[in-house]
Amino acid sequence: MKSSEINDKLYSGLDPAAYDANSQYKAHLFEQYKIYLASTENISNRRQTANAFFVSLNAALVSLLSYLSLGNSNSFWVVAIVGATVSYMWYRLVRSYKDLNNAKFRVINEIEKVLPIRPYNAEWEAVGKGEKPDLYMPFTIIELYIPRVFMLLHIFVFCISVYTVLPQ
Repeated sequence: MKSSEINDKLYSGLDPAAYDANSQYKAHLFEQYKIYLASTENISNRRQTANAFFVSLNAALVSLLSYLSLGNSNSFWVVAIVGATVSYMWYRLVRSYKDLNNAKFRVINEIEKVLPIRPYNAEWEAVGKGEKPDLYMPFTIIELYIPRVFMLLHIFVFCISVYTVLPQ
């Protein structure tokens, strides 16, 4: 979505001069900006909580595989399928949070255009817009590898369990 399209959706079209004779427009704009920043932070907190949940769930599945190996169980493949599915859902959730955060920061940058300072825009410029890994590597890039690693682990366990069950 282009900057102009975001602006069309973002601002009500109300003339700031006509908003209030006591210049409440800027005060209300700033309050809404602070509320929006808090909602962005809440998204990041929910994302961290989801990551902790999925790490714990995958650790439990790996533990279950270890426990099952004590009895030479043939049900490894079931746990592996569940694990790969959970890991894929985790990956998709991280991607969704990434997309939502990207949209939120685009809106924040648009709001900052009418504020006295633009700290988020300045910060993004200072780190090379995420295009210079020596300055900044977006957390999501790293974060997306973790579910993939678990997914590969579960697929590996699935392949090994199917191979050991098949007649030789």
